[in-house]
Amino acid sequence: MTAQVQRRPGRRPVWLAVVASIATLTCVAMAIQPAAAQAGADAPYLDDDATAEDLKEANAWVPAEQQLRFGAKPLQYVRDAAGRAANQAGCSISKKNATALVTAMTWPESSPSGAAPSPMTLSRYDNQTSLGDPKKRAPGLWFHPGIGMWQLDSAGLGTDFTAAQAIDSKHAAERMAPYIVNKYCARRNNGDTPKQARVRAWSDWVACRQGACENTYQRARNGITAVDGVGRYGGAKMRTCWYQDAARDCLFVDPSNAQGAAWWTAPGGGRSPVAAPFYVLRLGGSNPTEVRYWLSQDSGASTDVEARRPFGVNARNGLRWSTGPGICDLSTWRGDC
Repeated sequence: MTAQVQRRPGRRPVWLAVVASIATLTCVAMAIQPAAAQAGADAPYLDDDATAEDLKEANAWVPAEQQLRFGAKPLQYVRDAAGRAANQAGCSISKKNATALVTAMTWPESSPSGAAPSPMTLSRYDNQTSLGDPKKRAPGLWFHPGIGMWQLDSAGLGTDFTAAQAIDSKHAAERMAPYIVNKYCARRNNGDTPKQARVRAWSDWVACRQGACENTYQRARNGITAVDGVGRYGGAKMRTCWYQDAARDCLFVDPSNAQGAAWWTAPGGGRSPVAAPFYVLRLGGSNPTEVRYWLSQDSGASTDVEARRPFGVNARNGLRWSTGPGICDLSTWRGDC
């Protein structure tokens, strides 16, 4: 995935005759939006022949009657980061407008119902076989390339993020806020109107291409509703893991614990499989590498499995899968302890 009363582009309109019977209503709704019926209001319209970009654009629009909600804690991180970016910007922009500019794409990209975007969001549109375990040891051995509220993708803005960093709403906000605000200011200083500059600032996000982010931007300027129950990591858990003879920070990502909009956790919520619970680590050195590690007890495979992605590599064509060498979650004493 990586970035409204207007009808969602590409979505067939749902009209229900007032006098229809309950049975007829159910049949019409299921026929037109089967994914939505299975996975909730945020479930995408899916077309087997559509590209991932087509699907993002078609599912980007937040209904005008829906409030724009955001987790209270992540929103504070965004406001803080946007405020600093506004203060240091090369053009005039208020903290309120900077906050709206930085959050505008999070709903079209990860929560088109207007519900609080989940920091744990895992992309569901890409279904290339290269993203799955080539040995097919379990269905949940799947590497989602887009991560978090901003859907930071390994092919673009997320190329030097691990999944843990992209999920971390504080870290992601501190990286995204100055990036987006500075991009906006560069275009303003080049003579663009504010609206033209916003379009350029959002150009990395496919869901913004047809105006969905301008819509959420204007609505966000009028107020974002902060909601409780969405933590810094959106339900993922920071842990300490023993891996390759060293204790390392790691993040345990279990989609069933997602906080905020969770349409993507359902089988009908996208085209790709949903990853089984996994750990994320960053290996440093001269060639930083992201490691996603699945314990056999979590994935159902006969052995532990890991996938490695060197920074700068697109996960769609650069993953290295192998049998896991063993990992111990020292925080909960799980795994090879």
